[in-house]
Amino acid sequence: MVQAEQTLNEVLEAYDFGGAADSAVRFGEGHINDTFRVDVPQPGGERRRFILQRISAAAFKRPDQLMENIVNVTEYLAREIARQGGDPVRETLTVVSPRSGGDRFTDSAGGVWRAFLFVEDTVCYQAAETPELFAASGRAFGRFQRLLRDYPAHTLHETIPHFHDTEDRLRKLKAAVAANPMGRAKDCQEEIRFMLDREADCSVALQALRDGVLPLRVTHNDTKLNNVLVDSRTGKALCVIDLDTVMPGLAINDFGDSIRFGANHSAEDERDLSKVNLDVELFDIYTAAFLEGAEGSLTPAEVRFLPWGAKLMTLECGIRFLTDHLEGDGYFHISRPGQNLDRARTQCKLVADMEAHWDELNAIVEKYI
Repeated sequence: MVQAEQTLNEVLEAYDFGGAADSAVRFGEGHINDTFRVDVPQPGGERRRFILQRISAAAFKRPDQLMENIVNVTEYLAREIARQGGDPVRETLTVVSPRSGGDRFTDSAGGVWRAFLFVEDTVCYQAAETPELFAASGRAFGRFQRLLRDYPAHTLHETIPHFHDTEDRLRKLKAAVAANPMGRAKDCQEEIRFMLDREADCSVALQALRDGVLPLRVTHNDTKLNNVLVDSRTGKALCVIDLDTVMPGLAINDFGDSIRFGANHSAEDERDLSKVNLDVELFDIYTAAFLEGAEGSLTPAEVRFLPWGAKLMTLECGIRFLTDHLEGDGYFHISRPGQNLDRARTQCKLVADMEAHWDELNAIVEKYI
């Protein structure tokens, strides 16, 4: 596909931004979509800003379905936020239509674009440098669950099919081990055995969903701190962004992915596994904040399954890293040989540490029911 800059002027002309843009520059640290910030001067010296993105064709095969999800969810959120006295322009994303109408524009090279209002006076942090920031993200994602508690999750498209189907992820790992296309299986027998020994675990949450114990929810599926905008004046989490992976799913998965990412202090590819540990205090802090934001919208069963969410999202991520390593590193970008295996090993260590603290984790969630 051509570089996004080659059709950028065409795309700018396709939108009515209330004036001519005097700059459109690459923005943010995302690696999936091509993202630009568009600055438009207004009469009187003020400026309006917008986010303009070319949707990744490699990651998202059905941009029509992706945008239908985003439009429907953000419009629903805007109504709920307004009903509760909030400011929907700042507390959720607002899709801007092109001149031709609809929710996206296709350029002459086939690239699909969308635009959002820029949320002013906010900060996007790449890491939870303090417990307070980690808690702020927990309240934001808990509130996301509360605001969407009555949204019919089954009506959403799966923008990435089987994204958190842990059973399917394990099946793919087994296939990669059997095929062994790169001859790497001999060097990661310990990691393969670790995953296969937890085959029954891979069905725990999915079986609870099938049995009606856990309800289907609208889930974000990428609940890292850098997908929350923080108000630069108050320090409070304001707006959940990056809604490309909003799909039907389990609330415990959103919780669990945050714990996997934020409740340990090591790099995802850390080679010294002694540095990879679950911080139980951060687990407690995030749990309290997430449930505070959710304000009782989760069922007691969902709360009790929160430790399973943390364990399963970590185990699943490890399975994905190991599968990619065995298949030749075609999905996750690597900067050095063996990086995906190192990533898989950190996830194994984190799962093992969760298991070692299992009674503590369950005691923490019990006190919040």
